[in-house]
Amino acid sequence: MRLRRVEYRKAVIGALMLAMSAAALGQAGAGQKNPPSTAIETAPAKSRNQTTTEQATTENDQNGMVIEPGELPGTYPHGLYQVNLRARGNFVPVLQWKVEKGALPPGITLDENGVLRGEAQRAGEFQFVVTVRDGGKPQQVVQKEFVIKVLEAITVAWKVPAHVNANRIEGSVEVTNATVDDVDLTFDVKAVAEDGRATEIGYQHFPLKKGTIGMALPFGENLPHGAYVVYVNVNGEIAKRNAIYKRRLQTPAALQVLVGP
Repeated sequence: MRLRRVEYRKAVIGALMLAMSAAALGQAGAGQKNPPSTAIETAPAKSRNQTTTEQATTENDQNGMVIEPGELPGTYPHGLYQVNLRARGNFVPVLQWKVEKGALPPGITLDENGVLRGEAQRAGEFQFVVTVRDGGKPQQVVQKEFVIKVLEAITVAWKVPAHVNANRIEGSVEVTNATVDDVDLTFDVKAVAEDGRATEIGYQHFPLKKGTIGMALPFGENLPHGAYVVYVNVNGEIAKRNAIYKRRLQTPAALQVLVGP
């Protein structure tokens, strides 16, 4: 009987200790508003979302639509001109092209499909901005500034300016053919006296080959005593294009021939 009582007491005491431990643990848990496990799980989820957004932005910057070519070729008056503008990168067809501001050379137009075509009517430097829109929703829009330089087809410049040498007026010019065609060239130089009398002091007629740069054309002739203004006239014709180019030089003042009758 005594042994049973001892065992009974031990069992009761053990049960009381277990109950007290459970109560203490419950009170400690109730005092915590944000369990640590919840905070640890939430932070990584937010970080993953931010990383995905940043990667997408970087990829769009790298692969966005770009207009090509970087520069446009030059041309010359009445020269055939055709250049295809194109887009590179990520875009949704169909593309639409437009001149947003500035001006194309007169005679050259931009089609909606991105083709520059036509024949420039005059020389000059023309700046303009092209816009391209893709077929996406929302649309992707890109702009690019271009320059088309329209050079003179035929140019003439003094190589050795007209001058007096004893009783002779002489000199030379440089002629350039910037076109892609041979030009039927007429070179004519006259010395015009004060009374209006003109004397031929230089003449040539020949085909000026395409791409000829700075060909020297001399002139000169003996003249009577007097004052003369020298006029250099260069005419170039491309028959198949029905194009005629005229250039002129003249001395800024009369040249005095002091030797001679």
